[in-house]
Amino acid sequence: MSALLSLSRRCIQLEGPRQARKQLFRGYALKSDKTFDKILIANRGEIACRVMRTCKEMGIKSVAIYSDADAQSVHVRMADEAIRIGPPVATESYLNMDAVLDAVEKSGAQAVHPGYGFLSEKSVFAAALEKRNVAFIGPSSKALSVMGDKIESKRAAHKAKVNTIPGHDGVVKNVDEAIKLANEIGYPVMLKASAGGGGKGMRISYNDQQTREGFYLATEEAKTAVKDDRLLIEKYIEKPRHIEIQLLGDKLGNVIYLNERECSVQRRNQKVVEEAPSTFLDPATRRAMGEQAVSLAKLVNYTSAGTCEFLVDPRRNFYFLEMNTRLQVEHPVTECTTGVDIVREMIRVAAGLPLSYQQKDIGIKGWAVESRVYAEDPVRFLPSTGYLSTYIEPKGKKGLENVRIDTGIVEGSTISMYYDPMISKLITYGNTRNEALATMKKALDNYCIRGVNHNIPILREIITNPRFIAGDISTYFLKEEYPEGFKGHVLTPSEKDELVVAAAFMHVKREELNTSFLNQERLSSDLDPMPETSKLVISVGKDKFSIKTSWGEDGFTVTMEDGRKMTLNTDWCVGEPLMVAELNGQEISVQYDSRRGRRLFLRYCGNKYDVVVHDVHSAEFMKYVPEKKAEAEGNLIKAPMPGLVKMIACKEGDSVEAGTTVVILEAMKMQNPLFAPISGVVKAIYYKKNDSVSEDDVIMEFVPESNTK
Repeated sequence: MSALLSLSRRCIQLEGPRQARKQLFRGYALKSDKTFDKILIANRGEIACRVMRTCKEMGIKSVAIYSDADAQSVHVRMADEAIRIGPPVATESYLNMDAVLDAVEKSGAQAVHPGYGFLSEKSVFAAALEKRNVAFIGPSSKALSVMGDKIESKRAAHKAKVNTIPGHDGVVKNVDEAIKLANEIGYPVMLKASAGGGGKGMRISYNDQQTREGFYLATEEAKTAVKDDRLLIEKYIEKPRHIEIQLLGDKLGNVIYLNERECSVQRRNQKVVEEAPSTFLDPATRRAMGEQAVSLAKLVNYTSAGTCEFLVDPRRNFYFLEMNTRLQVEHPVTECTTGVDIVREMIRVAAGLPLSYQQKDIGIKGWAVESRVYAEDPVRFLPSTGYLSTYIEPKGKKGLENVRIDTGIVEGSTISMYYDPMISKLITYGNTRNEALATMKKALDNYCIRGVNHNIPILREIITNPRFIAGDISTYFLKEEYPEGFKGHVLTPSEKDELVVAAAFMHVKREELNTSFLNQERLSSDLDPMPETSKLVISVGKDKFSIKTSWGEDGFTVTMEDGRKMTLNTDWCVGEPLMVAELNGQEISVQYDSRRGRRLFLRYCGNKYDVVVHDVHSAEFMKYVPEKKAEAEGNLIKAPMPGLVKMIACKEGDSVEAGTTVVILEAMKMQNPLFAPISGVVKAIYYKKNDSVSEDDVIMEFVPESNTK
């Protein structure tokens, strides 16, 4: 067996054959130890599907719960049973503990897996299940109450002699106390929700004003996301790495660590790209972090899966940040590099069985990278909702064998405004980091998603960034690399040539089809009978390329203005969303998005480009056609997504400076500030607090300062 195939099996191809699963888990995972007959998964989306796959492998029936918005979701269809728990709003469904407990009783489930988010870290939920003699597939309610609370967990960390960040040992009572404590600790500081996670309820401040604003925003986000608005405050370590240690513990007192995950690439305190192992840790630091994490877990009798998060400074000093008392979003990269099915171990532990592994069994085998694919604007990082008209995963093709995709959607699914906008977790792996990154690049180029905006452009930019490739990252990586925000990929000269050749091929193939449609014999004036040749002018942005195309024995050839010849070979057919081709011996992937007249909308290097194709005559004519100017909308604030207006910070007639926060829009559990686009006077406000808005609704209108004098 090749090393790469062995690695592939370790990375948990969950749909793989049973024999491969036996080899994957070295015989431990498929023991006939009795666990449960039926498990209810108190979650939705990709994590519900992920847990169900392991349940199926273990011969356990699964029960899904769903809101009205999720009635047709993949996790509902995948489960053996499904129970409705309420309307779309999370507080009335997935966060409604009584409704979930009723579903547990109706289903007769012997255990509940909470996934992540929602009720996963609620000690009262775990306690309620314990009273009903239903196993909670996670830590005990007592451990949850200590380690699931950032304030209590920090106190426990002190007791366990774990390195901690300086800060206030308690809840921040109000905004005035927050400002007082911030000055005592010394700026910068971080305000964060005691019971939060996933970047919800977290704000960094460098002065009193930012502390005042951050206290409000963090409180509101925490209240919405986890129904717990308690905040803590601590020193903010500048330019750290965010590295976490995965733990597993059983009820017999055994606790092991499954090495680290590097999670430093973040936006809005939410992870974007993760990998295992970290390029930064040496064996001594890895061992020290792992042993401290184990010490903390043993102090509180921690069982099941948990993750200790640390901040690591440039000198490899590490500080305990918090403990996530649940399965982490990014757990697949650990599964890939250790061969441990973490969900299976959680189920075994909940049933009272010992861990299948000892610390000596855990090594590092290969490298894995995870990209979180979200439905969001990659420039503004604002969520996008809608119907997935096209969804094609990058699997099963040459060069994409070592790809894992954890998702809860299919083509035709809807990304709802009510929940996190994650589309999938895309995981690639290889014997080395370079192999894993090369596969990730190809997978992103071959991932076809239509109907919603998505963040593949920024994901591809990250994994091809020279600093990222060199491992030179921190939690400031995105801010430092894109100080003005991500504006999209800038094509290199060779990439422009490749896009031009691809567009020329697609255009000529379309023209071929047009000439044969309904037995028409008439050809375009610039196309000759076979072998066909044509002269075209192709525009990519402001750049124009005059080229000549021809068909020959070697394939489709484009002759550039400087005489260079580029030959393309592909089996692409008109209208297919993805073209994989060989161009001068190198493979390229170009996605066909849509066409409008002579405009082709293509995706290349992760980004969408407007490519205009003219024959030489129409190109000459277009010189005399004036360009249509875009309508000016710089004096309006439009809703970037559907949501709820949480705050209007001004009134009609007020003078405001450009960049001032004037609206807070709540969407997908996040508080999204909207800023004044210009300096001027508020002319009109069209919505009030607690109003619902749709995407592109005009919320506020301004008059420029110069027009008011």
